Amino acid sequence: MKIKHSKFRNTGLIYELLMKQIAADTLENKPSPAIKILKKFYSGKNFLAKENKLYEYISRNKGISRDKAETVLSTITEISRKLDQASLKNQKYALIAEIKKSYNVSHFFSAKVSDYKPFAALYCLLEAQNNSDLVDPQIFVDNKTTILEHLTEQEQDKNNVRQSLIEEYSTYEKDLKLLTYKILLEKFNSKYTNLLPEQKNILREFITSVDSTSRLREFVNEELEKVSNKLISLVPAVSDEIVKIKLQEVISNIVPLTAKQKVNDDTLAILMQYYELIKEIKEA
Repeated sequence: MKIKHSKFRNTGLIYELLMKQIAADTLENKPSPAIKILKKFYSGKNFLAKENKLYEYISRNKGISRDKAETVLSTITEISRKLDQASLKNQKYALIAEIKKSYNVSHFFSAKVSDYKPFAALYCLLEAQNNSDLVDPQIFVDNKTTILEHLTEQEQDKNNVRQSLIEEYSTYEKDLKLLTYKILLEKFNSKYTNLLPEQKNILREFITSVDSTSRLREFVNEELEKVSNKLISLVPAVSDEIVKIKLQEVISNIVPLTAKQKVNDDTLAILMQYYELIKEIKEA
């Protein structure tokens, strides 16, 4: 599922546009209906006021470190998950209806906002996060990258952003773990044309057990033993002596993880590569 930016539902953007409208009305020396709208929808315990504070986080934090930017964004998404999305949606409809009573909507939304790009990215990121359907993982990666670049004022590596998303969402509930699984699938599908059943199983276990270090380590060691046994069984079928020697070297290097070793992306990649090797030997 794709997520598109909507100016009409972007709480932070509309707030900035109302502020600009107040300034424009004041310069023209006329009463500003935007003041009344602002007080009605962006004050107190109003859901729009609460969500707007998330956009303020983005506009007020610039030139910060990557770690702090990750913390800011993580805080924003966590707060957003706790907001009543149904009530928020209804208030947004009411807000637009109120704006239409006093202003030409096309003209109102034509004003430029300096933080338009990060605001649009945050809107899409929050919409994707709070959507009940499984959203295209690239939406998360692209929009988080845009926000991090705004906060740090530095170019970001999308692969690093993707990895941080995997780590973050793997700690959430089951539906969000499915999203993480899809991100991982996309990541490894870019390397391997078609994932083997064993490789898919590794990805699945990596997500479901990511919050249990001991269980994940146990799973990896079980897979390493399977891989080792399969490769040993394939050695006699290899006719090329050089390939056979290299294969035996690979087998000798397959050792179980110790209790102190952590399972990370490199461990996952190595397991994936072992199964790819087994596939290539069988096909040869």
